[in-house]
Amino acid sequence: MSKHFRPWKIDEARLLPPSVQDYVAKDHVSRLIVSLVRESLDLSAIAGSYRSGLGQPPFDPRLMTALLLNGYASGLYSSRRIAKAGEERADFMMIVAGDPPDFRTISDFRKRHLKALASLFVQVLKLAEKAGLVKLGHVALDGTKIKANASKHKAMSYERMKKRQAELQAEVDGWLAAAEAADAEEDKRLGSKRGDEMPDWVSDKQKRLEKIGAAKAELEAEAKDAAEEEERRRAEAEERRQAEGRKKSGKAPAPPSEAPDGKAQRNFTDPESRILKTKDGYIQGYNAQAAVDGTAQIIVAHGLTASMSDQGQLVPLVDGIEENLGRKPKEASADAGYLSEANLQALIVERQISAYIATGRAKHADEVKRKISGPLSRAMRDKLKRAGWRSRYRLRKQIVEPVFGQIKQARGFRQFLLRGIAKVTAEWAMICTAHNILKLARAA
Repeated sequence: MSKHFRPWKIDEARLLPPSVQDYVAKDHVSRLIVSLVRESLDLSAIAGSYRSGLGQPPFDPRLMTALLLNGYASGLYSSRRIAKAGEERADFMMIVAGDPPDFRTISDFRKRHLKALASLFVQVLKLAEKAGLVKLGHVALDGTKIKANASKHKAMSYERMKKRQAELQAEVDGWLAAAEAADAEEDKRLGSKRGDEMPDWVSDKQKRLEKIGAAKAELEAEAKDAAEEEERRRAEAEERRQAEGRKKSGKAPAPPSEAPDGKAQRNFTDPESRILKTKDGYIQGYNAQAAVDGTAQIIVAHGLTASMSDQGQLVPLVDGIEENLGRKPKEASADAGYLSEANLQALIVERQISAYIATGRAKHADEVKRKISGPLSRAMRDKLKRAGWRSRYRLRKQIVEPVFGQIKQARGFRQFLLRGIAKVTAEWAMICTAHNILKLARAA
């Protein structure tokens, strides 16, 4: 064993105090984030919301924005964990310059400026484009299911709601009757006290009854809207059929029901989330969407829905790319979940984008054997089969799926913190922004 060691200078004072930046490597992502918020990102929407000069001065919006972005890029999403990192981790201590905000300040800042923080996605994306990381030669689309900030055990089906509503109503009516019957005796016993105060357990049951009633009404309203939409769709289809002179074939479909399906569910914690099926079972969550450019795995458009199906997300994602960058991709690939005649029509015919969409589930896209209806879908099947292993569809898996792996596995984002689809959509935008910043940092 060596008799000589490096000196441990834990008690030695420095002649000149170090800068907070001296403890962070020059190529660390936190330095890029600080540079972005100070020099490149427009934070006027956040800074302009502060009007009053009264009270304690707030933290600089650039500091708070950098702190949140560094947290998301580091896999820290909770305001408490970010606040703790501001006291313990060198990169966070560098950002806060030794004056860390507490977790409530971080949480309130995120809630107050959620929309403005989400809009930073486009600014960072354009910086990535300037850096040559976005070419829009081939863009791959996909979705991933992420848990909501709600338990699936806090959901109730419409059928169960009707039954439970009747049970609770009977219980509450019985308790109210018993309370009224006891009023006279309580007045004598309690004297000057009112004697008609409701016990907490009665109030709790009433609140539960009101929640169930509200959820039941929402499901009924949704079912009615869906029935009206289906009637409108059928009417349009009938008009097109008559205009084209085609004969009506088959039996007339039954009119759409305005009553909700008995199995339709509503969650009481986050009513806008839904039960979604994943390869690991069912979750209460949302379906997060992303379009990823093939050059450097930059997310060029994002979206979010509570629906299990991906079909309705393809056109919004492709249009989102053009809205964000001012031009369309040359090629787009997606799995079988996005396949429909309408989507192929929108991509190939209307937007002139070369599409590669799987026509069914199989190990290889050209091996799908299921029956396919629709001329565009059949043409897509033949296109993939003709190219075989050389098909551009092969790029999809290596472009978009690693991005979800980096977000969910490497950075540990597996559950949203916020509730409600508008807030969760903004939270997903921040996750995508942090992902693009990390790609920028690696390319710098």
